[in-house]
Amino acid sequence: MNIVIPDDYQDCVRHLDAYAMLNGHNVTIYHDTLTDFEALVARFYRADALVLIRERTPITAALLERLPNLKVISQTGGGAAHVDLKACQRHGVTVMTGKGSPHAAAELTWGLVLCGMRHLPEEVENLKAGRWQQTLGTGLKGRTMGIFGLGKIGSLVARYAQAFEMNVLVWGREGTRARAMDAGLTVAESQQDLFKRADVLSLHLRLNDETRGIVTADHLACMKPTALLVNTSRAPLIASGALVSALEVGRPGRAAVDVFDSEPTCDDPLLTLPNCVATPHLGYVEKDSYELYFGDAFANVVAFSNGEPVTNLAS
Repeated sequence: MNIVIPDDYQDCVRHLDAYAMLNGHNVTIYHDTLTDFEALVARFYRADALVLIRERTPITAALLERLPNLKVISQTGGGAAHVDLKACQRHGVTVMTGKGSPHAAAELTWGLVLCGMRHLPEEVENLKAGRWQQTLGTGLKGRTMGIFGLGKIGSLVARYAQAFEMNVLVWGREGTRARAMDAGLTVAESQQDLFKRADVLSLHLRLNDETRGIVTADHLACMKPTALLVNTSRAPLIASGALVSALEVGRPGRAAVDVFDSEPTCDDPLLTLPNCVATPHLGYVEKDSYELYFGDAFANVVAFSNGEPVTNLAS
């Protein structure tokens, strides 16, 4: 099969152990993300199979109309919201997904918590520039960790917070609140109560029509000026422009983000703010996660190529 793998920013896919599964196939890997439609058509035109790295390139109905050779899309991880599944069905394109792991994203979340509260990136740069102890950080013990959404990642972050002797406060849908009570965690009175009381607030929601813009400017405005907002989930959970405006007036006082409205990016206004720590969507970008994600994705392609029954179809 002609297999195309786009968006391999770090040129790491061919160095994975799992890559050997594609021996015998014609594999083309690209290390950038295209936004020009015609260029994307030309890049994918001869592909029998696409292996997609998470949500980096949307597969739209218009794009599928121009890809007559495409037979299968194998998605890394379990989500396929960026793929027009109905259009794939119309064009006879099989879409397969794999498994995911919450651990890498949860670990990065906690790294951002520590960076944001203890000013670690600034102090690293200060020391390199010959400046000694320029900031005064804030500890975690005894403070309130707010968690908006208690799924797999949120649950791990809650456990990390307990290990640091923080008080965990949870809000979310009815199922989230029930899980929190079953785990012996405190449930906030409302979403606004969560934002008002948290010293650190971390978002762990899936992005869908219901959650898009669920964090408003009013929610941010009621946060403490000493509070840290962490977002390693999806940028559009926060109303457009609201976080930049909130940080400019100091409520919350700081933010740590791993996600942006447009990715990849080097010009998001968040990157210009001194009270924002930002990383380039690294949550799942970790060796063990990649072996898991790509191992599943490559196994799916090989099974499809061999005519084996496909059970892990996207839905």
